[in-house]
Parts: sequence; structure tokens; C-alpha cells
Amino acid sequence: MTSSSAHSAPHPWHELPRAAFDLETTSPNPHEARIVSANISIINGKAELMQSHNWLVNPGVPIPPETTKIHGISDADVQADGRDPVEAVREMSELLSQLFQTMPVIAFNAPYDFTVLRSEAQRHGVETIDASPVIDPLVLDRKLDRFRRGKRTLSVMSEFYNVPLNKAHTADADALAAVGVADEIARRYPAEVQIVPLLLHSQQVQWHQEWAANFQDFLRRKNPSARVDGSWPLTYGGAASAPASRSA
Repeated sequence: MTSSSAHSAPHPWHELPRAAFDLETTSPNPHEARIVSANISIINGKAELMQSHNWLVNPGVPIPPETTKIHGISDADVQADGRDPVEAVREMSELLSQLFQTMPVIAFNAPYDFTVLRSEAQRHGVETIDASPVIDPLVLDRKLDRFRRGKRTLSVMSEFYNVPLNKAHTADADALAAVGVADEIARRYPAEVQIVPLLLHSQQVQWHQEWAANFQDFLRRKNPSARVDGSWPLTYGGAASAPASRSA
């Protein structure tokens, strides 16, 4: 048995059930952000949406006008129809924990969403989850098309990979677009990406560390004290580090 065959699955993960996770929040800093909406979608092996779980959450703090302009959710919206954050965070965490037992969860810029969820869980006394296996199309794209110029936002990458993105910056649309981008990367780079999800998760840990080290070196040309947190799929950087920002 060759090394590649030992690491590959009978059916690649993008042809099997998989889930997607996305949040809309109050802040680009994942350690400070409060959840205002969330989506967890389940997709079958034919890329058909099977389940879509949505939450509108009252974060308990004012939603800054600049973030309302991005996702369209206002204080009035969450005060009228928002769920209690403790209940919502517990439901999200429990569902993700169940899904991780049988399938990978796709999240674009995963350290942002999973760090926000962890911070919210700790804030509200909810048990934190073990986020694995995760597939992050941003990490894959940075590694496999390293020298492509331009931004790597979800909107830009959806266009580059010919993936529809309707209603950008809504949690359900962003979650499905992330799946589409991840699937297309898997098709374009089968040797690197069409491997068992747990192994791909480990690869992404290494790839993100490499990217963070290179980005930190770049930043230090102008700011010798710059730090970039290389942890994935959770970030532990504080104020002194460049956090996993929502604008990535």
C-alpha cells in the first residue's frame, strides 16, 4: 500500500456528508465578539442541502452600527426576536459536537468562528467543544495558491472558484458558499486535499502555522514587534497579537 492510498478515503470527503458553520457577530475581534446570528448546515454527498439550523441571538450588548451595516442585523431585530445567548450557544455547541463525531465541519477562516464560539461558551458557562475535524477553505487556498494576488475574502474567493454567494454576510449564505469553495479546492487539488478529514485537519494546523510565520515576517518589516497567532482552528492571541479577524 502506498502512502497516498493509506491516507485517502474510499470516497473523498467532498462526496460524503459534511457540515458548515458560520457566525455573524458584533466585532471583528473573536475574543470580544458576541454572536448575533449563526448557521449550521448539513450537506449530503451530492452537495444537496439536507438541514439548515439558524439562530438569531440577542447578544446582551449594543450592536455597533458599523457591524449592522455589514450583516444587516440591528438592536431592534435581536430585541424583538433574538434568542437567549446561553440557550443558543449551548444548542450550537451540542449540535457541532454531534456532527464532529461523523463528519467534518467546514468554516471559512475557522479561527474566527470557533474562537468566538469558545469565548461565548466560556462567557455563559457552556461546555466548550473539541473542534475537529475542521476544513477551512481559506487555509487551503493560502497553501495551494500561495502567490495569487488580491484579497482572499469569502466573496472574492467565491467568485474565483465560481461558487454562487447570494446575500453575503448572512450566516446561512456564507456557510454554503464556504462548502462550495472547499469542494472546488478539493477537485482542483486532489492529491493534497482529498485525504481523510482528520489528516487534512492536521495538515491545516501546519499550513496555517507556516502562513502565520511568513505573514509575521512581512509585518515586521514595518513593525518589529508585530505578532501573528499561528494557532488553528482556534486562536489564543490577545491584544498583542494579530487576531483572526472577520475581515480575513
